[in-house]
Formats: sequence, C-alpha cells, structure tokens
Amino acid sequence: MTTFRKDPEAVLDYHVDWSDWLGVDTIVTSSWSCDDDGITIDSDSTTTTVATVWLSGGTVDEMYEVVNHIITAAGREEDKTINIRIREN
Repeated sequence: MTTFRKDPEAVLDYHVDWSDWLGVDTIVTSSWSCDDDGITIDSDSTTTTVATVWLSGGTVDEMYEVVNHIITAAGREEDKTINIRIREN
C-alpha cells in the first residue's frame, strides 16, 4: 500500500498505475471511494492503464484510506488502496 503526504489546504491528484497488473488488458471503468469523513474526492479520470483521483481537505494528523476499484475489458475486477497522511506544510 502506498502512502502519500498531503497538506489539508492542498488540492492534489494521485495516481494508481495498473499497467503491470493489467498486462494486455485495459481499464474500462474506475471508481474511487473513501469511508472516512474529512477528505473529499473532487474528481477522477482514467486512461486504459492509469486511474487518477483529485483530493481536497483532510484533518491534520489523520490517515485516510482511498480505494480505487476497476473493471477491465476482460471482466476482471480489483481494488487498490492508497493512504493519504495529512500534514501541515
């Protein structure tokens, strides 16, 4: 699991590169979720191999687990979680 550091005032993009896992398969749909209050999923985008999420907010000293769920052209489904640690810059 990958951990990123984020200032609570920052609005930043985070990526999950699925290319190694996909092989010749491609991403058809991608969704992002976070069960914790305090951080906001502003928007997301997807290429055939990379899922991107834009996040804002967060509470200082909190850690948020943000989950990317994909479905591939071959019908495979998988999740990857990234951790977002909130720290003042």
